[in-house]
Amino acid sequence: MTPAIATVLVLLLVALILFGVERIPIDIVTILLVLAMVLTRTLTAEEAFAGFGNEIIITIAGLFVLTGGLVKTGVVDVVGRRLHRTAGSNRFMLATLIMFVAAGCASVMKNTTTTAMFVPVVLGIAARAKIQPSKLLMPLAFGAILGGTCTLIGTSTNLAVSGALTKYNQPPYTMFELAPIGIAIVVVGMIYMLLVGLHLLPARGSADSLTEQYHIREYMSEVVVLGDSPLVGQTLQEANLSQSMDLTVVGILRGRQGRIAPRPEERVQAGDLLLVQGRVEDILRVKTEAGVEIKGDFKLSDRDLETGGVELFEAMVLRGSSLIGRTLKGTKFRERFGLTTLAINRHGVALLSKLSTVSLRFGDVLLVQGRRAQVEQLAGEGDLLLLEDVSEQRGRAHKRKWALLGFAVFLLLSVFHPFKIPLAVAVLIGALILLASRSVRTREIYQMIDFRLLVLIAGMISFGTAMSKTGADKYLAGMIVTTLGGYGDLAVLGGFILLTVALTQPMSNQAAALVVLPVAMQTAAQLGLNPRAFAVAVTYAASCSFLTPLEPACVLIYTPGRYRFFDFVKVGSILTVVVFAVIMLLVPVFFPLR
Repeated sequence: MTPAIATVLVLLLVALILFGVERIPIDIVTILLVLAMVLTRTLTAEEAFAGFGNEIIITIAGLFVLTGGLVKTGVVDVVGRRLHRTAGSNRFMLATLIMFVAAGCASVMKNTTTTAMFVPVVLGIAARAKIQPSKLLMPLAFGAILGGTCTLIGTSTNLAVSGALTKYNQPPYTMFELAPIGIAIVVVGMIYMLLVGLHLLPARGSADSLTEQYHIREYMSEVVVLGDSPLVGQTLQEANLSQSMDLTVVGILRGRQGRIAPRPEERVQAGDLLLVQGRVEDILRVKTEAGVEIKGDFKLSDRDLETGGVELFEAMVLRGSSLIGRTLKGTKFRERFGLTTLAINRHGVALLSKLSTVSLRFGDVLLVQGRRAQVEQLAGEGDLLLLEDVSEQRGRAHKRKWALLGFAVFLLLSVFHPFKIPLAVAVLIGALILLASRSVRTREIYQMIDFRLLVLIAGMISFGTAMSKTGADKYLAGMIVTTLGGYGDLAVLGGFILLTVALTQPMSNQAAALVVLPVAMQTAAQLGLNPRAFAVAVTYAASCSFLTPLEPACVLIYTPGRYRFFDFVKVGSILTVVVFAVIMLLVPVFFPLR
């Protein structure tokens, strides 16, 4: 092993660990990896940053804009609203249609985007059909993941691998090159989910009220403001109970006025009955200082928290949200948005105390109290996903035809190549149609693009260059050939599929695929096998992640479906075996190994 190879392998190991633990954002890890390759003289600066100039970066960015246009104009919502009309309240029919529609949509847009758009729709369908959301949300996410294997643009993983293929003297994937095996994966996956998976899904969700689901009763108390309390005459903003006493006022009961919404400018009066959120020991600690008494025999319900136009909402922190990594206190959440956060549900665990100091993560669900207009405004900025069906309220419905036209033009130019237009140019033409028709506003473009993903893909493409330049890919390929070569070509192919599936659990799909790809291509070359077959197998394996809820599409349905970690292991492990069998059987048929 040469020093150059050792350096690359050490950098690879460090990157894998950092990607897995997620203590540092993936885009920052990628930038550090690129800088390390330059500082160790593994790559020149030009080579290290060449990945950022790859046309696949423009293609993926343009696709974010195209799919963003479909979201803004509510194209998918039209389909979603018709699901319940078609299937009624039949759980099997609903699950079938949801999986079919999700797979179809995900074949032309990212599976994460598809899942995010349909989560509120499916929750609304579940409520109307009186079906637990857990019975429909996992079929939604798995259907979207399966559908993403069908086309070049189904997932960013497919595009990332396609963009990297040119480095190995292989042409990029065509739009429907992956479709024959992808369609088989969708069909077999749907048959498994509908005949077996549905029976393994838990029945959890909508039976309890939000206050019961979040178990917030023990953190809610009613206190009476005494006549000599220093709070009397102060506004809630001036009293600032959250800072001084770690208590939050979420309701006021005042004589004949009844329940009053806790506005910051509302003045506290003697005799007010305040509904406060906080630990009982904190209230007991400050009750003399604050001039309040705890009222006994208090029973909490949703109605106690909803009054005067103020309601309870669940909203999920989206990937790429500006709230990620920041606290409610740091963002001045209540002051900026006029919303009170009562609880945070993180992967089934309700966080109820010291909420202002909790660093938010992708997939966290906030139980917030406020007015609908305020919540919808925040959701419209792309930071939060409102977990209820608001499809009827979508704006820009009159621009729907332009959004569809832009996407159709892109598909036609990318499939038929009438003027040999590159994929990146085709997607930009489609995006320009959306901008010209004002289906998408200019200021919205940069909010739609997931720059973290673009940095990750660009950096990992450059890392692939480092592996090839130093011979690290040949070194690892030699180890694999020595270990598995004696068991036959299929054994080697299967080994790469299993390795990719394993890496997608702690890492992003794109990073896993781009880490394995150089080694897979070099192994194929050493064995005299078809390198494209190995690239295709790695692509499918990276796109099909069902074993844990770490896949972004699964993160989006984890908390709304009230799932537990083992639910994904139970249902997803069998599906992973099924998909593995399909890949092993069909890849050699459509892409002969020799």
